[in-house]
Amino acid sequence: MTSEPPNAAALAEQTTPGNYFISNYPPYSFWTPDHVREAYDALERAPRPETPLGVYLHIPFCRKRCHFCYFKVYTDKRADEIESYITAAIGELELYSRKPFIAGRKPKFVYFGGGTPSFISSKQLTRVVDQMKRLLPWDQAEEVTFECEPGTLTEGKLQVIKDLGVTRLSLGIENFDDHILEVNGRAHRSKEVDRAYAFARSIGFPQINVDLIAGMVGENTDNWNDCIRKTIALSPDSITIYQMEVPYNTTLVKEMRIHGQNVAPVADWQTKRDWVDYAFAELEKAGYTVASAYAAVKDPSRTKFLYRDLLWTGADMIGLGVASFSHVGGTHFQNRHDFDPYIASIENGELPIFRALTPTQDERLIRELILQMKLGHVHRAYFQTKFGIDVEQRFAAPLANLRDHGLIKTDRDGLRLSRQGLLQVDKLLHEFFLPEHRSARYA
Repeated sequence: MTSEPPNAAALAEQTTPGNYFISNYPPYSFWTPDHVREAYDALERAPRPETPLGVYLHIPFCRKRCHFCYFKVYTDKRADEIESYITAAIGELELYSRKPFIAGRKPKFVYFGGGTPSFISSKQLTRVVDQMKRLLPWDQAEEVTFECEPGTLTEGKLQVIKDLGVTRLSLGIENFDDHILEVNGRAHRSKEVDRAYAFARSIGFPQINVDLIAGMVGENTDNWNDCIRKTIALSPDSITIYQMEVPYNTTLVKEMRIHGQNVAPVADWQTKRDWVDYAFAELEKAGYTVASAYAAVKDPSRTKFLYRDLLWTGADMIGLGVASFSHVGGTHFQNRHDFDPYIASIENGELPIFRALTPTQDERLIRELILQMKLGHVHRAYFQTKFGIDVEQRFAAPLANLRDHGLIKTDRDGLRLSRQGLLQVDKLLHEFFLPEHRSARYA
C-alpha cells in the first residue's frame, strides 16, 4: 500500500528557509553596485520640500548570535575594534552632514538598532550621542528609539540611556521561558527581563516597547499563552510581535542544511497566525489597540512609532554603520556588508555605499501601498494626492482576489484588511509586486 502524497496546502504552510517579512520594495536583490552613482547624485541634491529626515545607527555587537538572527552582528570584537567602529560611525555622519541634501534639516526621529545597542558601555553611548548631536542637533527629534537586550542592562546604563534623550525603549524579550531562550541562542534569561523592565519603568521612559516572537524553536501553545499573560501583567506601552521566519543566512538554516532538512523545527504559519490572533484578542481585552500587523499599543493618542510611519510614507533616512540601509531623495542604498571594508572607507574619507537603486514612480507607489497595508488600512486619498492614482483601479485584480477570500474590504476611506488578512499580510503583498519582482529572491 502506497502512502498518499502530502497535501500541497499543508506543505505551503510549513516554515521553510527564506525571507517572509517584507520591509521594502523593490526587493533588495535588485539593488546593485551599478546604481551607486545614483546614491551620490541624490546626496548632492537639495531635499524635497517638507520631507522628514531620520537617522539610524546600527550597533552590530552582541553577547551571542541568536539562531534565527539574520542581521549583521559580531560576537567576537575586541574593545579596540568596537572603539574603531564607533569612531567610524561618527565619521560617516560627519561626511553626510556636509552634503546638500541635509540643507540645515534636523532629524525628526533617531533609531539605535542592532545587534545590541545596549551592548556598548555607557561611556561609549555618551560619546556617540554627543557627537551625533553636534553634527545634527536633536532638538527637533520627536522620537528616539533604543533597542536593548535585557541582560546587557544595569540600572546605571538605563539611567544614562534615558538621560541621553531616548523616548522609546524597546526590550527584546522574545519569550519568558528560560529553556526556550536557551535553545534559540538568546543571551538573556527571564530574571534579567524582570529586573530590567522594573527599573526602566521606575525611571519614567515615555514609552517602553516589548518585543515577542511567535514560533520560536521549542515553543508550544501553553508557553505562548503564558508569554501573553506575563506581557499583559508588565503593562508595556506597546507590544511588537513577529512571526518566526528563518532567512537563509541564519545559523538555524545552516544546521538544517547539514541534516538535509528543508522544514524548520518551528511552528507552521497557520499556528503562528493563530498565536498572534490569540495575543491580539487578549491584548484588546486588556485595553490595547491593534496598530499594525505586528503591534498593539495601550494608548494610540500618545503612543506613536514615527520611525515606521515616516519611513512608510517616504521620509529620508541616513543609515549609519555596517550594512545599514538609507533612503535619500527617492534613492535607496546600503552600506558595505563587512566590518573592515566599512571602517576603511570612512578612514579614507569615503562614504561606504555598496549597492543602490532608484525606484520608478510606479515602484514608489507600490512600496508605500504595501508597507501601509501592514497598518491594516489604506487611505485612497493619500495615494490620489501624492501619486495621482486611484489604488482601487490600479490594483483591481489583486484586490478582487483578496476580497473574494474575505481578507480585505472597501470602506468610505479606502481599504481595510480583515484580522485574518492582517495576520498574513506579508504573504499577500507579493500579489502587488510588478511581474519581474514576484519570483525573484527577496534579499
